[in-house]
Amino acid sequence: MSQRYQMTRAAELESLAVFRSFIVECCARHNIPEITVFDLKLAVDEACTNIIEHGYKGMDPGSIILSFRIENDRIKVQITDFGHVFEPEEAPQPNIHAPAEERLLGGLGLYLIYQTMDNIDYHSSDEGNILTFTKFIK
Repeated sequence: MSQRYQMTRAAELESLAVFRSFIVECCARHNIPEITVFDLKLAVDEACTNIIEHGYKGMDPGSIILSFRIENDRIKVQITDFGHVFEPEEAPQPNIHAPAEERLLGGLGLYLIYQTMDNIDYHSSDEGNILTFTKFIK
């Protein structure tokens, strides 16, 4: 049996803490391991920060819809926004092997999402920009 949760907030940095708390509260109801909750918070935080800083750039801040479904062995997260379309394969790859002082500031968000989630999909349609990722419960 699965349980679905959803919330909508303005695409503003202040919403990030609300999303993190929402994830913690919902996962606590299902005794989700802390490491899984940490990974979910990190991925959602990075995705939503990118939406706030880049997706709605030059636009009035719209909304971000966070929904997720907790199933027996996985959590499926869907983040929807209505900002600019983003093509993940066009994002520059960070050089994680370069010394810290030589790295560009930022650019690790997508990399962290790919490192922490088990499956990732992105598409854009009339229903918005939809990022979906899955995290298996360990």
